[in-house]
Amino acid sequence: MAKSTKPAAKKSVAKASPAKAASHKIAKTQIIDMVAEKTSLNKKQAGEAVAAMLSSVVNALQGGKSVGLPGLGTLSVTQTAARTGVRPGTSQKITIPAGKKIRYKVASTLKGTL
Repeated sequence: MAKSTKPAAKKSVAKASPAKAASHKIAKTQIIDMVAEKTSLNKKQAGEAVAAMLSSVVNALQGGKSVGLPGLGTLSVTQTAARTGVRPGTSQKITIPAGKKIRYKVASTLKGTL
């Protein structure tokens, strides 16, 4: 018998995905559980405390203030200038309007422990 002249089918090789250690999130409920465990607060009180802290941070940022979180870093609002960009796929030049963004600067104490 003659050998088949058909080329061998290529096996699909699954690419290894990069480690997703950084993609693990801690949910708000988990933070509440941790606060309740480390303090004398029950879960309801810990939830109210976490919610109050988060809303205080948001309100300060909306007011244009910087928020320092000791041991974590500083959140601040910065202005971005209008700029020209390129729309992906069409290569059409577009103007990206000026706006605001939140900037995070890591505390040196945290940076040193990572």
